[in-house]
Amino acid sequence: MKKLIVLLSITVFLITGCSVYQLDSKDYEKNMDYLLSQKSNIYNVYYDGYKYYLPKGVAFVKKDEYNALLVDQNNNKYYLYVDAISYYHKVENDYKENSDSFYSRYLEYNKKNGYIQIDEIDGKYFIQFVYNYVKIEAYVPKKDLISSINYMCYILRSVKFNNSVLDSLIGENVLNYQEEEYSLFKADSTKESYMDVAKRNENEEYSKYIEDEKINLDY
Repeated sequence: MKKLIVLLSITVFLITGCSVYQLDSKDYEKNMDYLLSQKSNIYNVYYDGYKYYLPKGVAFVKKDEYNALLVDQNNNKYYLYVDAISYYHKVENDYKENSDSFYSRYLEYNKKNGYIQIDEIDGKYFIQFVYNYVKIEAYVPKKDLISSINYMCYILRSVKFNNSVLDSLIGENVLNYQEEEYSLFKADSTKESYMDVAKRNENEEYSKYIEDEKINLDY
């Protein structure tokens, strides 16, 4: 009888201990709080000095050393910038929440910080999401707002810098960077600057980069 009780206890533990968190389909703030509070050690993108995770359902269109143009399965484009210089110099986050925006919030989780600012423009939503010295911008319809923020969270929370590599890359060129203005934490991107980049890529065939499968939002 005692053996049976022990076995039942183990079974209950295995079932409850391996439960999967279900993201909310209507509340991006709740999802963001959960995703950014969870630590990530999964990576599939590697560059000199940093690495991060690109979730299923998001693909590269173009990429270079510190920038990337991404597209998701709904054909929304994302512009990603890794600010290794600000990270190297430990620039402080001085973002001030904007009451005029649709949504504006300072973020801090697991000793990492940043902000998210969403502005409604011409019936769509312009997202500026900065976290852990990486910025992602996107201009998406309302129906994709939650999934887009989820994608951004997966990417931003996973970024990990290699201090030794950055010291060799940036440290050797410190004179070239000392006059640079570190402005990642300032929400000074505009619709025009975003659209200028989007326009240069408007003839790209993005759908060919998307895997023929639905993204699994459980993590």
